Amino acid sequence: MISTRRHQVIAKIKKNRILNTLSKGKRLDGRDLDEYREIKFKVGVIERAEGSAEVLVGATRVLTGVKIEVGKPYPDVPDKGVLIVNAELVPLASPTFEPGPPDENAIELARVVDRALRSAEVVDLGKFCLIPGEKVLLLYVDVYVLNHAGNLIDASALSALLALMTAKVPVYEVSEAGVEKTGEYKPLELLNKPITVTMAKIGDAIVVDPSLDEEEVMDARLTISVDSQGRICAVQKGGSGYFTPEEVEKCVDLAFEKSEEIRRTVVEKVGEA
Repeated sequence: MISTRRHQVIAKIKKNRILNTLSKGKRLDGRDLDEYREIKFKVGVIERAEGSAEVLVGATRVLTGVKIEVGKPYPDVPDKGVLIVNAELVPLASPTFEPGPPDENAIELARVVDRALRSAEVVDLGKFCLIPGEKVLLLYVDVYVLNHAGNLIDASALSALLALMTAKVPVYEVSEAGVEKTGEYKPLELLNKPITVTMAKIGDAIVVDPSLDEEEVMDARLTISVDSQGRICAVQKGGSGYFTPEEVEKCVDLAFEKSEEIRRTVVEKVGEA
């Protein structure tokens, strides 16, 4: 009981401090309300993966690996390959992460990343069919959170996208004897490049790319994914609070603006390379 009360007091003090800073148009780390932390990235960091990328958003660090294998299609789509997104919250990344099966936070993270990729139709899964109803390519996107300093969703989504952008697809030969790997690879063709932007509501303020301190005191969270054509392809709301219609419109405008910035400063650089 004493520990719980102490935690509540500390949280209230932290929130009051954050609110006081936000009222002046700034944040505890000195950023403007609509400003991302510095984004850094590396691609091709996992030698045995078909594609990989490491992304840092501030101190938040996420590593994604892409693996492509042969397997069975889903019964309802026998002529299409399979895209599977998994997320693992590595215990060393945060004192709140525990070893064991994925918890609700890891499941939500994987689903949000998965939804953005699927809704934007990033990959033509029809081209991943080898033998209809029997053999297709399984595209695994495995996300590993290595350090949690806030806004895991944006860092994970960007890491997944960059890993896919640099992925190579094994070439298979189909014959009466079955499916055999030729040893050759071809670039994975992406049809779209969605960017995910997360905003947090703290009191009356809306902040982009919430830090861990901000997430701990936020009232609600809104994540919006915008595709290469400037269309919203996925939305996820989190937290027990709410957004007014006017606040939702503001978040949409911020998502359009920030997604274009990230696409221009990060995604285009990888594409050119």
